[in-house]
Amino acid sequence: MLRLAIIISAALTRYMGLVVIACSALALWRPELFRWVAPYVTPLLGLIMFGMGMTLRVGDFSHVLARPRHIALGIAAQFGLMALLAFVFCHACSLPPDMAMGLVLVGTAPGGTASNVLAYIAKGDVPYAVTLTSLGTFLALLFMPALTWLLGGVWIPVDVGGLVVSISKIVVVPVLMGLAAHRFCGGLTRRALPFLPLLSALTITLVVAGILAINAANILQAGLDIFMAVICLNLAGLALGSLLARIFRLDRSTGRALCLAVGTKNSGLATALALAHFSPAAAIAGALYSVWQNISGALLSNFFHTRPMDITPNKEL
Repeated sequence: MLRLAIIISAALTRYMGLVVIACSALALWRPELFRWVAPYVTPLLGLIMFGMGMTLRVGDFSHVLARPRHIALGIAAQFGLMALLAFVFCHACSLPPDMAMGLVLVGTAPGGTASNVLAYIAKGDVPYAVTLTSLGTFLALLFMPALTWLLGGVWIPVDVGGLVVSISKIVVVPVLMGLAAHRFCGGLTRRALPFLPLLSALTITLVVAGILAINAANILQAGLDIFMAVICLNLAGLALGSLLARIFRLDRSTGRALCLAVGTKNSGLATALALAHFSPAAAIAGALYSVWQNISGALLSNFFHTRPMDITPNKEL
């Protein structure tokens, strides 16, 4: 029975993009079904981060010392370059202040845990992807408030201290608790591990549906600008990761992981911060990004899965 449950969990996790799309469409059609989720966005994201912490060990960060150049490249792309791209697309698409702030929050967010699953499907370097996600999650406490203040402050005043406190509550504390659970409750953690990807995917689906539900009227009335900005940011992130892999001559496996890590964001964190510190309209970009990155990420990782793998510097990811 347990083995069957694990198989079902793995299958649902791989095709969770379809579930996200279906629930998102339902949230826009019948928003009353998901509005109840909105007050619980922060604890739900904390649950996801706790699950992520349970999958980690202190040794997982050994890549930072073993391959510091590759790690620094990924972190710089995830935070700095994606934040600048978000700022550019805000201006290019002439987004209103609240929506622009939401897109900046997405751009400054760390990589999402979904990138680890996508890297696995794509036959990418999973330990590298996990290290980027884990380290980026902690560095978000420093980079996200600073970059949001620097870039988003053009439109709306930013409470840097409040962002630091919120990120600590939503991300840092739950991840540290998860690490502690892995260390001191090993038996329970091992039994829970096979189901954590599914739990995370279902939880983020609920979060996305809840955000879309409370913004359903605004989204349906919004122009194409916010949709184009979100799609362009995601595709630019995937392209940027691929380009950097070629420039720095990373092997194909590492290049695929970098590509997916840069384009896949912790957009749930961006939506939670938007709701807590700005407005429901500011959360639209994060919710739409969550939906779109599941579509693009699933398509790209499955395409990579069908391509040959070797260990030479990549000419084609």
